[in-house]
Amino acid sequence: MRHFLSLFDVSDDELKRIFELGHQLKARLKSGVREPILQGKVAGLLFEKPSLRTRVSFECGMAQLGGSSLFLGEDVGWGKREAPQDFSRVIGQYLDVIVCRAKAHEKVETLAKYSGTVIINGLTDLCHPCQALADLMTVHEEFGKLEGQKLAFVGDGNNVSRSLALACAKMGMEFSIAAPKGYEIEQEFIDKVLQHAPGAKIEQTNDPAEAVAGACAVYTDVWASMGQEAEQAKREKDFASFQVNGKLMDAAGQDAIFLHCLPARRGEEVTDEVMDCPHSRIVEQAGNRMHAQKGLLVWLLTEAVDKIHLD
Repeated sequence: MRHFLSLFDVSDDELKRIFELGHQLKARLKSGVREPILQGKVAGLLFEKPSLRTRVSFECGMAQLGGSSLFLGEDVGWGKREAPQDFSRVIGQYLDVIVCRAKAHEKVETLAKYSGTVIINGLTDLCHPCQALADLMTVHEEFGKLEGQKLAFVGDGNNVSRSLALACAKMGMEFSIAAPKGYEIEQEFIDKVLQHAPGAKIEQTNDPAEAVAGACAVYTDVWASMGQEAEQAKREKDFASFQVNGKLMDAAGQDAIFLHCLPARRGEEVTDEVMDCPHSRIVEQAGNRMHAQKGLLVWLLTEAVDKIHLD
């Protein structure tokens, strides 16, 4: 049994296979084919945080693959009514896979330790690996390859940027992040990435124009994520010069695409001009959440178990 708590849990070749499956399944869906590869399988969506894309993409993805899903919100009492190990052991008997969207990464690790079923990280404070799958799938569709490309992130060294740094390193991409002083990705995390992917090109800077130079994709996220609302005013001040606008996109080059994990605060981290420009791929990127996650589900529940490859 395999888990997907972060991108550290898969090898480079396994990650490539997940992308391959995602592309295959997307093409088959476009041609009208919905194979019941996961017929009878049940996913539990255990969410502590609100969600649009993560919830809907996993529910629809499971349905298209012939499986089903259950949304498990606050009413199930996770972490409140009973000990985490008791909850995890019981719920693991019912489900084939649990997608967990938690405030603290340690909660996902506890599920994996006790549940006895496959766990997928749907978002934690540490990382957002499913988002990174969709992001690089979008880049690959646009440019035909990942290796040798450069992705630039302008904003906070948060869960999204950490996962992107790791995903890029594993796929032979250069990753550059521009963040205000004090908001960079922790050096401890960067060091861990470099241990797993020696020779990876990761650059941290406080200059957005420097970060985006030569990038095929410019990416940003909200300045204050869920749980950081009390920091909103301070972050608006600290990130004021890190807005992605037309001038910054021009610094990246004429072919660069724009990415955002959504939801966006238009007029703050990004302008309407960029969100709605011809180079914006935010809609396709959001759509790829479902396709990439279908590849992940099929890999985790079939190939990672039985070594049976989907043709």
